[in-house]
Amino acid sequence: MASSEPEPGSGESASGGADHGKPPEPVPPGGPPPARGPEPTVEQPTVVTGGGQDEVAALKARLAVLEATTPPHKREHHRWRTSGAVVLIVIASLLSILSVMAVWTANFVGDTDRYVQTVAPLATEPDVQDAITNRVTTVVLDQIDVNALVKQLSDTAAQQGVPENLSNLIGNLSGPIKSGLTDLVSSTVHKVVTSDQFATLWVDANRLIHSTLDKALTGKGGGTVKLENNQVSIDLAPVIAKVKTQLVDSGLSVASKIPDVHTNFVIFSSKDVGKIRTYFRLLEIMGNWLPILTVIVAAGGVFLAVNRRRALIGAAIGIALAMLLIGVVLTIFRAYYLDHLPPGANQAAAGTVYDTLIRFMRASIRAIGAVAVVTAVGAFLIGPSKPAVAVRTACRRIIASLRDALYSLGMKLGPVGPFVHRWKRWIGVVILLIGALILATWSYPTWAVVLWITFFVALGFAIREFLDTGPEGDRGAPPARTGGPPPATA
Repeated sequence: MASSEPEPGSGESASGGADHGKPPEPVPPGGPPPARGPEPTVEQPTVVTGGGQDEVAALKARLAVLEATTPPHKREHHRWRTSGAVVLIVIASLLSILSVMAVWTANFVGDTDRYVQTVAPLATEPDVQDAITNRVTTVVLDQIDVNALVKQLSDTAAQQGVPENLSNLIGNLSGPIKSGLTDLVSSTVHKVVTSDQFATLWVDANRLIHSTLDKALTGKGGGTVKLENNQVSIDLAPVIAKVKTQLVDSGLSVASKIPDVHTNFVIFSSKDVGKIRTYFRLLEIMGNWLPILTVIVAAGGVFLAVNRRRALIGAAIGIALAMLLIGVVLTIFRAYYLDHLPPGANQAAAGTVYDTLIRFMRASIRAIGAVAVVTAVGAFLIGPSKPAVAVRTACRRIIASLRDALYSLGMKLGPVGPFVHRWKRWIGVVILLIGALILATWSYPTWAVVLWITFFVALGFAIREFLDTGPEGDRGAPPARTGGPPPATA
């Protein structure tokens, strides 16, 4: 009797089941194929979905997988690109400092109108007016012989029959007469210095001396023009002549005997004019090209980087720090300059002159710093970080709520909505280009100009978002987005 247990190798599986009626698999020629092991698997990061999604952790996990699967030669290539981008960004940050100085030199030294526009406000500065008043008063009083004036008054009194005692009394009043004369001359000079005529004289005098300053600092004209005692100064002779006329008109006839006097008010002074001439000339030559070179180097660093958005943030922060550094240096140099003034110099007036001369340089520093900060913030807000996503989501929800409210009041956008939705990215590019073009063509922009341009660029993006009703347009107002974060757009 045949056994009921299966033979080894019969149709039953190793698990104890039977292959009922299943024909045996054909054996290929050459024998059965070799047994294959399990398929290799790449461990994928676990991403938690839902309300508790941790995007940062998920991105780090994906980055780790990519690094593990990236060939070594590509990792080395990325390392070289990152290093090169860092070097270019650092160079651009340093060049930005030289660019500010070069532009200031080219405009201040090489442009007469710009120079006059810079120094013209000095005529209305109280510290400068007081310094000039004291200077002119001293010169005028030095030309008036008080003792001779007292003797003239005493002789006139004697000739008119004044008693001898009174005549002698007049001769003893030289001190009070000199004090009163000082007050009269000082008030007359101050009246002249604070008048509109003095402002005109100041502008005309500075226009005349600018060529001397230009030649002295840049070496133009073969170096034949030199500064007197390494100083650029304004001749106050026209002011003294005006004071002389007003003193005579006030009844002080002795003032008519004041000769033509030339005295100077120093605008610029340096013991090392010869040494700095070469640097000024070099900066003046580079004034038009160095800013362009700086932008090209910075753009090259951003383009070379593996993560260009982060590189753009780095370049913007680097330039902002460079502007902060040069601002600190200017402040420190101001203190050094005032501490090394000649004896008897008016520190208040010298400080006002210094601040006025670098006024436009400081304005440029603040404007460039504002552009850098705005660029860094903008590049950060288009990124994938949680704060950036939260800001974009909040803005879009606010705009969507406003659009829905206006739709409920009967507003219709017609074909505008689908058009904006289709060309949304390019519309953003155009908005950015218009803002950059306005900033680039603005004559001497300030930080306030930068902020206003930024405001209108942001307003343009808000209008773009408002007009984007999706591909369906007015066939249904899109509800306010309450889902996941929207994708970043330019």
